Amino acid sequence: MKKEQSSVEHVRAQRGRLASVELHTDLTRFSSEDKDVIRCLGEASKCMDDVFMVQVSESNPDLIRMLEDSKDPDDADILDYFRIMFGPWDRLDMNRPFIHEQPKPPGANFYPPDMTRQEFYDWIRNHPEDREPFESATTLIRRDGKNLIAVPYAEAYRGHLTRAADSLSEAARITGESTLKTFLKSRAKSLLSNAYVSSDGDWLDLAGPIEIVIGPYETYEDRLLGIKAAFESFLCVADREESRKLQKIEKTQEELEDSLPIPDRLKNFERDPSSSIKIVDEILTGGDARCGIQTSAFNLPNDERVRNAKGSKKVLLKNVMRAKFERCLIPIVDSVLSEAGARRVSFDAYFHHVLMHEVSHSLGPGNITVNGRETTVSRALQSQYAPIEECKADILGLLTVQRLVDRCLLPVSITDDLYESVLAGLFRSLRFGPESAHGIGVAIQLNFYLSNRAIRVERNGRFTVDENRMRRAALDLAQKILLIQAHGDTAGAKALIDAYAGTPAPAVQILDGLEAIPIDIRPTFTFTPDAP
Repeated sequence: MKKEQSSVEHVRAQRGRLASVELHTDLTRFSSEDKDVIRCLGEASKCMDDVFMVQVSESNPDLIRMLEDSKDPDDADILDYFRIMFGPWDRLDMNRPFIHEQPKPPGANFYPPDMTRQEFYDWIRNHPEDREPFESATTLIRRDGKNLIAVPYAEAYRGHLTRAADSLSEAARITGESTLKTFLKSRAKSLLSNAYVSSDGDWLDLAGPIEIVIGPYETYEDRLLGIKAAFESFLCVADREESRKLQKIEKTQEELEDSLPIPDRLKNFERDPSSSIKIVDEILTGGDARCGIQTSAFNLPNDERVRNAKGSKKVLLKNVMRAKFERCLIPIVDSVLSEAGARRVSFDAYFHHVLMHEVSHSLGPGNITVNGRETTVSRALQSQYAPIEECKADILGLLTVQRLVDRCLLPVSITDDLYESVLAGLFRSLRFGPESAHGIGVAIQLNFYLSNRAIRVERNGRFTVDENRMRRAALDLAQKILLIQAHGDTAGAKALIDAYAGTPAPAVQILDGLEAIPIDIRPTFTFTPDAP
């Protein structure tokens, strides 16, 4: 294994960019039965680590064993960072390798490493019967001689998924909470059958204090086509009182869809308007949810069939959000915003923007028709989907918070801090890197705002907000993105990214001055699977 001293120093410096944060969750109110359930779910979550490690790279298990067996004391730090990054590529540094010199394949381990996007679509064009399994989010593409074949996840990862399914089944046997029992039994079957629609629907029905997300969901790891889902898990406990406060927002989805700045014929009224919002505290994560930059919230499931039939669920990880706000956002405010703007940043505004970001993932086009063929926005836009979608959710998040305030569904006081809090949050996300979906989406927004004078640079290099211009610019950008999605316009998506992605010149010097401030958090949990 090639490893220079500079690699060790790099790893230690990069690891220092992640603030160690203990996420404490009070489990004293849980019964011994619930704690046994949580223990089983923790074991299932660990299986997601193992599956995702192989999804990133086939060689990862061998590299881990080499690092674990190494007598070199420096390799302990290398191994630690390897586990954070789930591989030898630095997710905080444009996926540059920190062990060997091999670049990361754009398609991770979802496709043959030498397969191109063009070869994939040429195969489908010549073998139309393979379109559905090839474009499935839960198959791998492999070579079989001169042919390409689709291998279901349930077959490719049978060993890991069997262990996960056994743990879920044991938790289902123990729990007395009926909706959790139903979901765990159906999700255990899904892991082994590769059919997730039914259990996704059961997940939407969860009503108890334990919230568990486990399975293949997000497609960010697939930078070749953006269609293959990575395995992850979030084990959380629900804050029912805080969740109840947001029930009035759950009922606004049809109204928010109707308010989108595109023709009615392009709006998506097919989705079930049911939309639940849960506030939770995270107690353990696994797989894609654990690697690199940590998730603050999510909106699932992604499958349009389930969304159309039963809607979606927005889950906000409040203890994660609080830690990010305090350790990573507030420390950069004085360097980024004008003196007056720095005083107008609050957790309440930040929290509600993240909330409506997740709600906004359920707004806009979903199932579309391109050149006479029915498809989805994600399949049509391919690898450009993730950054375009994240940009859309940010923009609509801002506009929908403002709309709910205007409708008296949120306190007027939120808008006192909204625009500056959003701008500070964009700079925090910009630090994730120009290759990440979130980083590209944020760069598009900042450059668009600058070009429309919605944000301006003061003589001291700090940024100030023109709220009226920012609201108009957000509306304009939202319209551009929604039309791109409605038409499956890959050329339009590429043109938008080419025109506006890239760190804005006025932000470069500011970002350089933030190096000593953590870019994100590295959570440790008071809960462990063996001792809840």
